[in-house]
Amino acid sequence: MNDWSPSSWQSHRALQQATYPDPAALEAALSELRGLPPLVTSWEVQSLKRQLADAANGDGFLLQGGDCAEGFADCQSDIIANKLKILLQMSLVLVEGLKQRVIRVGRIAGQYTKPRSADSETRNGITLPSYRGDLINGPDFTPESRTPDPGRLLLGHGRAALTLNFIRALSEGGFADLQHPENWDLAFMANSPRARDYRKVVESLGESLRFMKAVGAGSGELARVQFFTSHEALHLHYEQALTRQVRQFPGWFDLSAHMPWIGLRTADPDGAHVELMRGIANPVGVKLGGELSPDWLEALVERLNPQREPGRLVLIHRFGADRIEHELPPMIETVRRTGTPVLWVCDPMHGNTETTAKGYKTRRFERILKELCLAFDIHRESGGRLGGVHFELTGDDVTECLGGARGLDEVGLERAYATQVDPRLNYEQALEMAMAVVRKLRS
Repeated sequence: MNDWSPSSWQSHRALQQATYPDPAALEAALSELRGLPPLVTSWEVQSLKRQLADAANGDGFLLQGGDCAEGFADCQSDIIANKLKILLQMSLVLVEGLKQRVIRVGRIAGQYTKPRSADSETRNGITLPSYRGDLINGPDFTPESRTPDPGRLLLGHGRAALTLNFIRALSEGGFADLQHPENWDLAFMANSPRARDYRKVVESLGESLRFMKAVGAGSGELARVQFFTSHEALHLHYEQALTRQVRQFPGWFDLSAHMPWIGLRTADPDGAHVELMRGIANPVGVKLGGELSPDWLEALVERLNPQREPGRLVLIHRFGADRIEHELPPMIETVRRTGTPVLWVCDPMHGNTETTAKGYKTRRFERILKELCLAFDIHRESGGRLGGVHFELTGDDVTECLGGARGLDEVGLERAYATQVDPRLNYEQALEMAMAVVRKLRS
């Protein structure tokens, strides 16, 4: 790593970066950011890496989920608590079904940027910079809102810190009363043909938790639940400012999140994003799609994990229900040839996006579930294992994805369509998805 430094990415091609009108103001904000405390700790990062290594070996399962893109306005106690609640409840359903530890990683406390297909947007003859997320600019179509503002980097750090502080307080305080899962809101299951199966899962989970409490086993785990954070490492100046050396461990850590990831649009092995991520000690995720050739994928794996370190690399594939059977097996074989240990994760959301006649961007529950079930089958038939799932979801009562136990249709989308970017599973659909995963694995 003698040829790497936190700033070496600046000599590589950097895609999806904002253009700031005042470079001096940007440097002033970054200078202040470099002096602020980190958002996560190196020992938390190392703990996650060990757990991901175990999951890759069959001892654990990753549940990663959260908003497509967070907004600064989402830094509210009820919104944060709802996100944690659904991730917690999904993880407990998976624990009961898989009989394994579930690693909980939220797309939270930093998912403030989004890649865009174009640098600018034109409306009624007026062209302005594209909205790239609250860390960079605002969504309103005005010059004031759309001009990249370096001050938002400091505001984003503050919002992330407040979110993490509340998450840790909830986790340490016995959040969501794990010993009484019968209190979960399962009214939406009433009309499902599998309502009895869902009730049995919750009843069995409740019995197991009460038994553990009665015999005094696992009481600490019942009271304290560990959550890790992740976000797409898109804004390279921000990530660099929070990349630090620590006394406890050698190397450099990106302390903006426990597990940053690289999106498909910035996964060039010779690009700036891969250059920055290759030098940090964190576990790193990479989104994979059909656009990646075998040579491209092999170069990525070799670049990001040349030492073949367990727990270092998480490969998150996203194809779509119609493409996964054709495109996933060659990728599995390509990675196997490298001899690199990886944790395979399925993101069944992004490849199944469609637009309704009224212009609503949505996803169908049955298509999401189909891709996920196929992923389990393909990994098993390839002699490997799918070790995790990645969902865009929210704990709120939104209507953005079609289907599920309540049978949400296109008319129903209009009731509470809230996302500014991609559609998310709501509380009911997300919990139903976890139960469907358990049903698939048990079958």
